[in-house]
Amino acid sequence: MHHRRTLTFSEKLRRHRNALVTGIATLAVAGTATLALAMPQNAGSADAAAAGNPVLAGSPQLSSDVFGLSPSASASTSASDSASAQAAAEASASAEAAAAASASASAQAAAEASASASAQAEAEASASAAASASASAEAAAKAKASAEAKARASASASAASRAQQRPSLSASPSPSAGGSGSGSGSSSAYSGTPQQIAAQIVPAGQLQCFSNIVERESSWNVHATNSSSGAYGLMQALPGSKMASAGADWRDNPVTQIKWGLAYMNETYGSPCAAWSFWQAHNWY
Repeated sequence: MHHRRTLTFSEKLRRHRNALVTGIATLAVAGTATLALAMPQNAGSADAAAAGNPVLAGSPQLSSDVFGLSPSASASTSASDSASAQAAAEASASAEAAAAASASASAQAAAEASASASAQAEAEASASAAASASASAEAAAKAKASAEAKARASASASAASRAQQRPSLSASPSPSAGGSGSGSGSSSAYSGTPQQIAAQIVPAGQLQCFSNIVERESSWNVHATNSSSGAYGLMQALPGSKMASAGADWRDNPVTQIKWGLAYMNETYGSPCAAWSFWQAHNWY
């Protein structure tokens, strides 16, 4: 049976001292390694230090890649950051351009809408003005037609009334259809063509107006007859029998017809020239 030897006090003390020295050395090595990693040196210095220090020579060395990035990884990271920044800038520029385009399109649409509204308002105003002008023209035309109808009715009524009130003018019948008035009374005082007789009866200042009407009504034909209305003679009296108030020979005697015509113009319009003005506006008198 073996018995374990009991260590003496001096042996225990020596063992504790050795353990303490070993712990201190281990701590020193660890601190030195940590300091070397925190403050990297070039490879030559590190190798020399390891060769000169047996403790470091026997200790495992950590590569600097463990705590730092390699140059290629750093360049890759930098390129990635640059690409990201460029993409962000392009996206921002694209968004700004899209916003500007949208604002421009909105402004253009607003301008077009305003122009369209203005054009529509102008068209409506033009249409309203045209309608108003048309209505005014129609009203004026109706008023004119009504006034002409009233004038015709008034002239006819006035002529009829005056014809009834006028005493009959005596005139002797003319034997010839040629119109040189001959016979008793005032008719025998005139001779010549109807134009010449008119110059003898109608005042000089009214003769041209009188002649203008007769020329257009009958071309100075004593027996001119309107086939549609039945108007007759130099003056185209309607009916021709009206001229009987100036003489029973009204069918053939230019003196009778001219006297009747002059009296009619004076009583109805005031003068042959006033009658001519009316005729020019209405193509009748």
